[in-house]
Amino acid sequence: MSPRDRVWLFDLDDTLHNASHRAFRELNASMTAYIETHLGLTTEEAVALRHRYWTRYGATLTGLQRHHGVKPAHFLHETHLLPGLEAHLHGHAHDLAALRRLPGRKFLMTNAPRRYAERVLAAVGLGGVFEGLVCVEDMACFGQSRPKPDARMFRIVLARLGLRPAQCVLVEDTLVHQKTAHGLGMATVWMQRWLRRAGAARLHRRPAYVSRRVGSLAALARSPHF
Repeated sequence: MSPRDRVWLFDLDDTLHNASHRAFRELNASMTAYIETHLGLTTEEAVALRHRYWTRYGATLTGLQRHHGVKPAHFLHETHLLPGLEAHLHGHAHDLAALRRLPGRKFLMTNAPRRYAERVLAAVGLGGVFEGLVCVEDMACFGQSRPKPDARMFRIVLARLGLRPAQCVLVEDTLVHQKTAHGLGMATVWMQRWLRRAGAARLHRRPAYVSRRVGSLAALARSPHF
């Protein structure tokens, strides 16, 4: 397939910006505080529950909605207020240039809420790059939150956009999301830019479900072929 015919689905955190530097730390603290307050748990219990649901479902919210009746809109609003977030986000002109050079259609696909995604994109100078945003509010099936890596959600979202899996490339830092995408027939790109800086283990190994590994958006734009 020609790169011009591809549809690129970009993750946000640790794919388009360095969320591990600060944003993730603040988000984790905010989610833990929410669980403490609304479920009446200790800090240690809240941390353990948040981690368990993230590991099992791909998002803390999914577990809280399924098992505790938490309302998604309330959770997302309360946990993503993050005052002063923009002051700690930094964009790079070469990232914007690379995305503009990359042929094909581009969408953002993130497990984060829309308002947070819009704030981050604006702060790092990528606000006008994407044809559309697919955020966690858009990832629901039968009234239940179904974020990445839920296969049914992927199918529903692609059908809504009028896309076939074979057209799409998922660009992600999270391997489990790529595994599901590959199983549905999508190509996958493992973004290792900030994973390398964090010293993540086994980055030299490419799982069979990963089509390519890249260390930057510029590297992807230089060689968009598979």
